[in-house]
Amino acid sequence: MKKVIVALLISISALFGEFVNGIAITVNDDPITLYDIQKKEIELNVSKDKAVSELIDETLFNQLIKKYNITADLFDVNNYLEKVAASNGMDLYTFKSVVKQRFNDYEKYEEQTRQQIIRQKLIDKLVRGNIKIATEEDLKIYYENNPSMFNLANNVKAVQYTSKDRNSLMSAMNNPMAVIDGVTKSNVQLNQESMNPQIRYLISQTEVNQFTAIFTMEKEYTTLLLTEKSDEKTLKFEDVKDRIFNILMQDREQKYLKDYFEKMKLSAEINIIR
Repeated sequence: MKKVIVALLISISALFGEFVNGIAITVNDDPITLYDIQKKEIELNVSKDKAVSELIDETLFNQLIKKYNITADLFDVNNYLEKVAASNGMDLYTFKSVVKQRFNDYEKYEEQTRQQIIRQKLIDKLVRGNIKIATEEDLKIYYENNPSMFNLANNVKAVQYTSKDRNSLMSAMNNPMAVIDGVTKSNVQLNQESMNPQIRYLISQTEVNQFTAIFTMEKEYTTLLLTEKSDEKTLKFEDVKDRIFNILMQDREQKYLKDYFEKMKLSAEINIIR
């Protein structure tokens, strides 16, 4: 009797697995399974219809990457990160050190960067010659209409937490009011002009009443709980025009791509199986 029940359970389990992994939709013969849909719903916290729409877009996107044979290697990733580091006043080694302190899984960050590069290569191929290049006048209009985007706090007040043990410092970050053995706290006031690029970058990425990512200073793990940003100054147009150009062009690229993929959906062979 027990053998019969065990056999029945195994059969049900196999059928359930087959059902979950069953093909729900095909896009130009590429499958999207029920499991893919369920996973995307949870991942994005969206409805089933929204998850399906996202998966169709991803499938069409991957088909284009394959069609145009677009790839990105470690050289591409390092080249991209070098530019990001330089734009923040850091060399590649220092920037990687900052990133590793902010992300628990650096390899995952590199893979995300690689995928971003692949996406950008595809975008460049699709939109080249199809969108209008932002002019100097476009940049100035955006700058004048969005002044808060280009404000930089000259003075920053914070509580500095330091420890020789990273886990102890993380415990203090989870409970800032607690007294944690091996963690020291001190009030500090910083000036943007006197900060090194690494700390300036971390502070620019952190809101008031939040901790910066952990960094090392004088052989100790350190984080800053920002309490106040003051004496904000608007950066000069010449200093931010490249950033504005990128913002405008990315916006135009996204609009073009949205229309492009909507047209692709209309011409794609999409079959709903279940």
